[in-house]
Amino acid sequence: MKKPTRKNNIINILNSTLIDLPSPSNITYWWNMGSLLGVCLMMQIITGLILSLHYTPNMDLSFISMSHITRNVNLGWFIRIMHANTASLFFLLAYIHISRGMLFSSYLNKKVWFSGILIMLMLMMTAFMGYVLPWGQMSFWAATVITNLLSAIPYMGTLIVEWMWGGFSVSNPTLSRFFSFHFILPFMILATMMIHIFFLHEKGSSNPMGMHMNMEKSPFHPYFSWKDLLGFTITMSMFMHISLNHPFLFMDSENFIPANPLVTPVHIQPEWYFLFAYTILRSIPNKLGGVMALFSSIIILTLLPMSIHKFKTLNMTPSNKIIIWMFFSIFMSLTWLGAKPVEQPFDTLSQMMSLLYFMLLSLFIINK
Repeated sequence: MKKPTRKNNIINILNSTLIDLPSPSNITYWWNMGSLLGVCLMMQIITGLILSLHYTPNMDLSFISMSHITRNVNLGWFIRIMHANTASLFFLLAYIHISRGMLFSSYLNKKVWFSGILIMLMLMMTAFMGYVLPWGQMSFWAATVITNLLSAIPYMGTLIVEWMWGGFSVSNPTLSRFFSFHFILPFMILATMMIHIFFLHEKGSSNPMGMHMNMEKSPFHPYFSWKDLLGFTITMSMFMHISLNHPFLFMDSENFIPANPLVTPVHIQPEWYFLFAYTILRSIPNKLGGVMALFSSIIILTLLPMSIHKFKTLNMTPSNKIIIWMFFSIFMSLTWLGAKPVEQPFDTLSQMMSLLYFMLLSLFIINK
């Protein structure tokens, strides 16, 4: 009998995971987000690698190097726009992916859910560090404000901040370290994503009915591979339309000004995908309390698998559906408020919405 080679083993693994994988027959286009997120990650790694060939991580040269990439490098403007806008697409799809998991109780597959939250945390770290690299006004001051939050940690906060800065302020060592971490983290995300997919294939995908469907399953190819391809085509068509016709739609105008430590922007704010957490941070007057609330806004999602379902199906009760749609509305409200100045009535609204954010998530966990 012929001994199987490593090549045959790899082909068998690919067949079992990508072609013959049994998938629930009733999953919809909401289940396309996972494959689209994988495409976004590969786009970011490829475009980021090309940009790193021309980028200079130096506080005196980084803004100039970004201008050089845009103006002088062949198709540099396109690579930069793709890299910047794919970050927004990445977070949009990630939020939809998490929302679908909450709606259809995908969080009950604990290994998949916890690995997904870990990916989300690493993605946020990567995006924040990448936002600092152009060394524009908003990049510099966002780095100053956000890194300074760690000084709220008792006893060791100041030491941690100075170690991160490489000095007593955001300067050249900070930029170099952020560039290094921004380069290596996507590969860590890729490895964690592979583990995420491995855990998913242990039990299979959830489905809109919220039931354990062991019999009603179809092969992934051709039924769902074509559905993924159609979703990819539609999404990328819309993405390319925005990137080529409105390339700076999601960018802050302040970031087209070189960083100046002596001039503070009138309104410091992060990218749109961090605005909900930024609103929660600034709605609490106490610095340590704000930092704890900021991290809790993401970490609280890890409590969802601890909820106990009273019914045989994994689908939600009508009351939980109302709660979760209210939660999505609060999330959008927090994102809108994060872009507003720190004044009334936005301060009061931010505090109310932040309180509702945690209340509704807590209700969702216990109301099963």
